[in-house]
Amino acid sequence: MKFLNDLQNLDRNNIGGWPKSIKLFFTGLVFVVVLLLGWYLYVSDQQDTLEGATAKEAQLKTEFSEKQAKSVNLEALQQQLDEMQDMLRQLLRQLPSKTEMPELLVDISQTALSAGLETELFQPGPESPKDFYAEKPIQLRMVGTYHQFGTFISGVASLPRVVILTLHDVSLTPKNKDAKTGVATGGLLVLQGTVKTYRYLEDDESPEAKAANAKSASGKPGKGKPAAKTGGQK
Repeated sequence: MKFLNDLQNLDRNNIGGWPKSIKLFFTGLVFVVVLLLGWYLYVSDQQDTLEGATAKEAQLKTEFSEKQAKSVNLEALQQQLDEMQDMLRQLLRQLPSKTEMPELLVDISQTALSAGLETELFQPGPESPKDFYAEKPIQLRMVGTYHQFGTFISGVASLPRVVILTLHDVSLTPKNKDAKTGVATGGLLVLQGTVKTYRYLEDDESPEAKAANAKSASGKPGKGKPAAKTGGQK
């Protein structure tokens, strides 16, 4: 109880005269306050940084495990990729070449005629080169029966070369309709729209080859005019 009595009877104007026990108490109290302030102002920020670093470490470990698993199978994956590229080259070689494309267009048109279709429009457009192939759009309008269109498609599929035709904005509508009822009559259908056919690009037609040729051409020195000869006449 002496400590409490001393604490109650402290003379604030004479700190040097305080009892030793009171001085030790306030010294310890100040020390604790300093520690708490230091932890709040410095250690807590460091703890947040540590927690962030720990989370980052876990993420990096996960990424490392995934990349390690891929690297173990890298050789097998590379072999599969090479095999798929070889298969792609073989399939592309079955498409028509640049020199065969005009003949192919004639064959498609002749197949439509042989099927009994009336070709009102068959207009090939300019080619659009892609990564490893070129597509050629064809604007067409054909008239015929359902079975004639089936014969045409079967005939195109039986051509010597692999022919791929894709339909774009194509409509198939009856040619004749009853004026009163609006019901189709005559059995004739009109096929109109755009179809696209494809051919493979030659080695020198690929975008990479064209870019390399353009770069090579731009690097060549231009032909300057010959220098004028000077000198006295004999």
